[in-house]
Amino acid sequence: MSQALPSLTLPSVPVEILRASCATCSIQQLCLPMGLDAADMNRLDQIIGRRRKLSRGATLFRIGDPLVNLYAIRLGHFKTYQINQGGAEQVTGFQMGGELLGMDAISADRHHCNAQSLEDSEVCEIPFSSLQKLLADMPTLLRHFHRMMSQEITREQGVMLLLGNMQATQRFAAFISNLAARYEARGYSGTKFQLRMSREEIGNYLGLTIESISRLLSKFKKDGLLRVSNREIELLNPARLKAITAGTDTCN
Repeated sequence: MSQALPSLTLPSVPVEILRASCATCSIQQLCLPMGLDAADMNRLDQIIGRRRKLSRGATLFRIGDPLVNLYAIRLGHFKTYQINQGGAEQVTGFQMGGELLGMDAISADRHHCNAQSLEDSEVCEIPFSSLQKLLADMPTLLRHFHRMMSQEITREQGVMLLLGNMQATQRFAAFISNLAARYEARGYSGTKFQLRMSREEIGNYLGLTIESISRLLSKFKKDGLLRVSNREIELLNPARLKAITAGTDTCN
C-alpha cells in the first residue's frame, strides 16, 4: 500500500469566523438538523475544531487510531477501506460533502477502517468528547445524530444486499443511481457528474473486476443509458437505470 501524502492545515482564523462557520456553510442543511435556534447554533459552533484541508491521496485516519474527532466533509470526496486477511484493500464506501466520517470508531473508541481523500478535500473536525456533552443538552441535535447513525447502518445493509443478491449489471446500475441521488440532494446535477473514484476502486467496492466495470460502462453507453467521457458520466435514462437496479429490466 502506498504511503499516504501528508495532510495540510489551514492557517488559524479569528474565533468569530469559526463561530459563524456552521451558520454560513453551504451544506449545513445536510450536516445539521433543521430548526436549531441561534443559541443552539452558537453552542455547536463553539465545539467545532479547525477546518482541515487534505490533498488528494491523504489519509484522514487509519485502522486502530483512537477516536478523537468526527469529521464533517465540507468539500471533496473520500473512500473508506479495510485490509483483508490477504493484505489487500477492500473499499467499504465512498463519502462526499455533508456526510460524517469517523462513526465507525464510536463502539470501541478506535477506528475500524482507513479514510483517504480522493481529491483535494476539506473537513470540519468535531471533537467527540465535546459533542457527547452537547448531545446530552440538545435533544434536537441528538435525534439528528441518531438519524445519521441509522442512515449509516441502512447504507451498510444496502451494500450487503448489493453484493449478496444482485447481478453485476444491477450492482453497477444501483451504484450510478445512488451517486446521482446524492449529488442531487446537494444541489448539483443528478444526471451529469464526474466519477471521483477510479474504475478499479468502483470494482473493488462492488466486488467486480476493473474489466467488468469497463464492459458495463461500454454496455450502458451502447444501450443509451449513459454518455461517458473519461470520468464524466451523463445519465440519459435514469428511470431505466432504476428499473435495472430493481430487477424489472434485465438490460440484455
